[in-house]
Amino acid sequence: MSKDETQPLAVPDIGGIHAQTPAVPVDPEHGLPPGFGAGWQGRLLFWIAVAFSLFQIATAFNVPLDHRVAGVTLVDGLRLTMAAWAVAILVQGARSRPWLEMLLAFLPMLVVVELLARFGGSLPNQILRTLHVGFLCLVAGGLLAQHKSHGRLAVFSAWALAGIGFAIGLYHWVLYEELVARAGEVTPADLVVGITAITVLFVICWRFMGPALPIVSGLFLAYCLFGQWLPAPLNHRGYSLEQVIEHMSFGTEGIYATPTGVSATFIFLFILFGSFLERAGMIQLFTDIAMGLFGSARGGPAKVAVFSSGLMGTISGSGVANVVSTGQFTIPLMKRFGYRPAFAGGVEATASMGGQIMPPVMGAVAFIMAETIDVPYADIVQAAIVPAILYYTAAFLAVHLEAGKRGLVGLPREELPSAGKALATKWYLIAPLAVLVYLLFSGYTPLFSGSVGLALTVVLILGGSLALGIGPIALRVLFWVGLGLLCAFFFWYGILVMVGVVLLLVLASLATRGGTETVAACREALADGARQAIPVGVACAVVGLVIGTMTLTGVGTIFGNAVVAVGEKSLFLALVLTMIVSLILGMGIPTIPNYIITSSIAAPILLKLGVPLIVSHMFVFYFGIMADLTPPVALAAFAAAPIAKESGFKISFQAVKIAMAGFVIPFMAVYDPALMLQPVQGVTGFAYALGAAYIIGKALLAITLWGAATIGFLKRDMALWERALAAAAAASLVLALPITDEIGFGLAALLIGVHLWRARTADRAAAA
Repeated sequence: MSKDETQPLAVPDIGGIHAQTPAVPVDPEHGLPPGFGAGWQGRLLFWIAVAFSLFQIATAFNVPLDHRVAGVTLVDGLRLTMAAWAVAILVQGARSRPWLEMLLAFLPMLVVVELLARFGGSLPNQILRTLHVGFLCLVAGGLLAQHKSHGRLAVFSAWALAGIGFAIGLYHWVLYEELVARAGEVTPADLVVGITAITVLFVICWRFMGPALPIVSGLFLAYCLFGQWLPAPLNHRGYSLEQVIEHMSFGTEGIYATPTGVSATFIFLFILFGSFLERAGMIQLFTDIAMGLFGSARGGPAKVAVFSSGLMGTISGSGVANVVSTGQFTIPLMKRFGYRPAFAGGVEATASMGGQIMPPVMGAVAFIMAETIDVPYADIVQAAIVPAILYYTAAFLAVHLEAGKRGLVGLPREELPSAGKALATKWYLIAPLAVLVYLLFSGYTPLFSGSVGLALTVVLILGGSLALGIGPIALRVLFWVGLGLLCAFFFWYGILVMVGVVLLLVLASLATRGGTETVAACREALADGARQAIPVGVACAVVGLVIGTMTLTGVGTIFGNAVVAVGEKSLFLALVLTMIVSLILGMGIPTIPNYIITSSIAAPILLKLGVPLIVSHMFVFYFGIMADLTPPVALAAFAAAPIAKESGFKISFQAVKIAMAGFVIPFMAVYDPALMLQPVQGVTGFAYALGAAYIIGKALLAITLWGAATIGFLKRDMALWERALAAAAAASLVLALPITDEIGFGLAALLIGVHLWRARTADRAAAA
């Protein structure tokens, strides 16, 4: 770990302009400062987080620990290694040398080895999910003890919460065969464990993310227990406490439902992927490219914010994290060059939230969506790519028009880095991302693709450190070529090749000068990945109670029947109702549980009303994201508020204006699925391509008109009637009713013609 955990690994510096960072940075998603706290407890927690990440990597790579090499299994090798480690600790203690750090690292690693050894490295899916939640509780409880607990009793209670949460995972691990054999039967011990699991998760979720999600999930849980007393049609047949706890705390319908399964595999792996890419310098590369391309343009700082956040979205699925990381320097930069604080914060919030819809990584929701509707992840990426580009085009256009309205210029060219030089010197950082995209679109699973991408990133970090020690350039090139060819063998011999290469590089780094610092950076990335996974993983587990309620009671049909009744008369009203539900839920809970709840209730209804499967889920997904920009809660806007030194409410209103395309595109995609590159019945080949080009062009025109109407500027300042005409034209293009397209194009032509004439007349008058 770094010597000072409160300091970032790198100080933001863009084009020679130093950006101030808060003295005590706090993550707005859970309100905790960075690091794992002071003292031996903090060091132990750090090593627990590292062990958690290694456990997840081992299960993701599905390393066969029972595989024999020269008559010895990998499990035997690991146990011999742990025995040697224990002897080394004893020797250190006997010689009065520092031994505590070795012991604090040894204990979590020993636990992980034994957890994996019992099943030969290939854990049953149920055990993987329960241990994943157990580790989440352990790390989360430890963080609460280190950062949010004051007084011995509070610290002890938090650590006890952590230990109990992990013990619940061990209960499933120890009794796995017995629990499978008597599935459906609940013993008194099972009942206690099940109730305790729900309680621990509620407490951790409440303290990390506030009361909204526990209250929502708690209401659904209460409906399971007491819904039989409600009037028809809200009532159900009634379920005993044993039935509810068995359904929610055991099996794969409640806490350990599909969202937890996705969190334990895809999500955690891609969080680690992003964490390692950040350590490798990807953020700086993206920033340098953005500054080089757009820094000197009109309103350059805001365009840099949009472009760099869009690039960040390709490796990070957390909008709020993007606000905090890139906003530290883009928001002050925008303010310095004339943007209003509220607008600067709104630009960063809008651009950062778009990261959740920007392929290839997108937000964690994309992985859950792929599993929920059982389609390849590549299909989700394909559906998201055009809307994501349109979303960022709209944000880019908004800042361009705002800059024109206020006469804002860009940065001096001499202060800016060169985009070409940045790519020429750090092009290799793109390689893991390129391989990830190739594998996803070649039909490989996201888990395999993410594993390879993560391994390649680690190879780049460790290999780069070793290459620095190679003097002659020819030998350095030969080293990289050989390393690349060695990594390529995974196509023929499996992921174990990548594991072997990484282990060899780690050993080589530990034996070379400067290599230990690189290994330490990788270790920090592992611990940081475990920290970042907590809000996502805990939310997935808690929202599983909602899914469990749906499957146990069928409550979703009540809301569904009401919306279907509305939709049969007006699909538009059904869409508006779904949008409102998503926005209201999203004001209190994160995007992931918001999507899970609304997709469980609303997406099947939209499917019944004729909306294509992926489009119906993407519709819900989009408005879950927009909720983080929508007043009065607007988490992303409030995350930008302390950086912009402006009210979160003012920032959120600006963000809604800038992100108007995010509200429009989902409606357009419902009426014309070609906008999401989805098949259209009876249309194929050239006709389909032409139709897709038409709807994309129409969407571009619509968001341009929305941008002009909200900003009040096109070629010059727009009169109020011009803004109203632009809004009417945009709305007509969105409605998709008979002749509304024709009306929209006619109004757009009228507006543009009159506006250009007025601008030319004003220019002539000024020249005269």
